[in-house]
Amino acid sequence: MLSLVAFCPPFVILLWYTMVHQDGSVTKTGEFLWRNGGQGLISIWPRPTLIAWKIIFCYGAFEAALQLLLPGKRVEGPISPTGNRPVYKANGMAAYIVTLATYIGLWWFGIFSPAIVYDHLGEIFSALIFGSFIFCVLLYIKGHVAPSSSDSGSCGNLIIDFYWGMELYPRIGKNFDIKVFTNCRFGMMSWAVLAVTYCIKQYEINGRVSDSMLVNTILMLVYVTKFFWWEAGYWNTMDIAHDRAGFYICWGCLVWVPSVYTSPGMYLVNHPIELGTQLAIYILVAGILCIYINYDCDRQRQEFRRTNGKCSVWGRAPSKIVATYTTTSGETKTSLLLTSGWWGLARHFHYVPEIASAFFWTVPALFDNFLPYFYVIFLTILLFDRAKRDDDRCRSKYGKYWKLYCEKVRYRIIPGIY
Repeated sequence: MLSLVAFCPPFVILLWYTMVHQDGSVTKTGEFLWRNGGQGLISIWPRPTLIAWKIIFCYGAFEAALQLLLPGKRVEGPISPTGNRPVYKANGMAAYIVTLATYIGLWWFGIFSPAIVYDHLGEIFSALIFGSFIFCVLLYIKGHVAPSSSDSGSCGNLIIDFYWGMELYPRIGKNFDIKVFTNCRFGMMSWAVLAVTYCIKQYEINGRVSDSMLVNTILMLVYVTKFFWWEAGYWNTMDIAHDRAGFYICWGCLVWVPSVYTSPGMYLVNHPIELGTQLAIYILVAGILCIYINYDCDRQRQEFRRTNGKCSVWGRAPSKIVATYTTTSGETKTSLLLTSGWWGLARHFHYVPEIASAFFWTVPALFDNFLPYFYVIFLTILLFDRAKRDDDRCRSKYGKYWKLYCEKVRYRIIPGIY
């Protein structure tokens, strides 16, 4: 945990510096650091500037206002370990449409150029690194002195509490959910905003957009669109329903997502690779297919839960296991575990098309440099670790029922292999 807190911030800066100033070459950056040592890292680390803080503040305030003010359907989250059920306002898709329409409109009418964001990207990442760290400290303090619900507590270790978080559902007032803001409205929204930014920047540099950039941008926007279309389902996932609000989730969404997740597009700004129409279409279709399968996996499970198992899965009644568990307050609850459809192939099969999607929006960068593929490698490690953590949690929660489930759905992620 300490190593991640210490090394993730400089990695974000080195990633940006290598992509923007060293042609995406890890070798060039390595040689520079070898010659100049720690002083070299200090010299390339941009100082947060006033314009960077202004961009972050305006963007954050705009997204917070949309989260609070846009209308949306009332949605209940899953029952927490202490028996609480959080309530959300599902207006993510509306916020997404308004955000992109506003951003592109400001550029189209000459009011604000997204190229400014790219030109100050290092300063923005630097400001996010420090500002988000302070934000996580405040979350830690809030968890001690003013928790929003009974789903909060300390393990007695300051480092673990700071890294993993104190509160499961921290809120400001009754309606402003902090994790929805950090994970969805700031982090995931910034992914789409920066994808558009990189595309426009390449256009302003070259007077045209390469087909590699178009494929990358379209696939990332399709993925983020899928996310906001399904946002209410995301509130049932491990990120929201099980991981507390600490450095791991909040700093990650505020800094790691906009910097690392968008990095293939950042690389393509200065590498206008032409794939050719046929190859570009092949990659685009394959990527969209993977994103659709990922969406259909989540949709299938969400519909199964919504109908309490009374639905059709691949044209027939679903196979399921009825599992009981006990909350920390002593109540006995029941859950249904889906064992057919996509969820009969592997317990976390939906991670396969998600990793494949990331590969397809990265492969337009081709293979001259390794660094654009860092996100694919990172995502693979992240999701394999998440699958293990989720299995461990479910084994503890469901006991014998989880053992029965694993006997029926034998593979964790890749059918027939793992």
